[in-house]
Amino acid sequence: MIGKLTSSTTPFPCTFAVSAAKKASLRFGFIDDLNDERSWAALPGIVASYLEIYRTIARETSLIILFRPDRETGDVAHYQRKFWDVLRFLHENDPRSWPADIPENPDDSRWEFSFADTPIFVVCNTPAHKRRASRSNPGFMITFQPRWVFEELDSNTARGAAARRVIRKRLRAFDSEEPSPELGSYGDPGNREWRQYFLLDDNAEKLGRCPFRPETADPAPAARGEGSGD
Repeated sequence: MIGKLTSSTTPFPCTFAVSAAKKASLRFGFIDDLNDERSWAALPGIVASYLEIYRTIARETSLIILFRPDRETGDVAHYQRKFWDVLRFLHENDPRSWPADIPENPDDSRWEFSFADTPIFVVCNTPAHKRRASRSNPGFMITFQPRWVFEELDSNTARGAAARRVIRKRLRAFDSEEPSPELGSYGDPGNREWRQYFLLDDNAEKLGRCPFRPETADPAPAARGEGSGD
């Protein structure tokens, strides 16, 4: 995976992840069985421990959680459900309350998944992703990036706008699919962060209502073809 991030022949699209890999500021956690929730017991502690120290590591840092690869690869829909199950599990085992300054409604442009009083941008990679190679990995993988990493990189800043242009250009070269229309900038009125967490393998389908409802910790069905909500 590190080789994929640091390749000079096929540059990985996310420049933040590339920089973190080169600076050795990535941190890793390992979970045994994606399909057995009992094996997830260590996950809240892993994430909480990282969030206690992430500001001391580097500005460009992420926590990568790797799950043992399945004997048989599921389809994208299977991993999509598992992803939201993991976020639901984390929320149910959060040692702290939801941050007061983060809306609880995922349909709010200022919503972000949060754990241990920390807003976090989340990215999921799966072995079922083929066309969208930037979201592919031999095993199920979730990356947690504290919102702090992106401070001063808003789309209305010169540095933030430049970073987004580079990422979009690299995505077109790296993937066999155009960049997802779900990609956006945090806080923009039309953006919904949760739509970016788990991207489908092509742009033909659109997710419906967000499966995660933090006010109830009750995931709703990941319906497709409905109105906005991701």
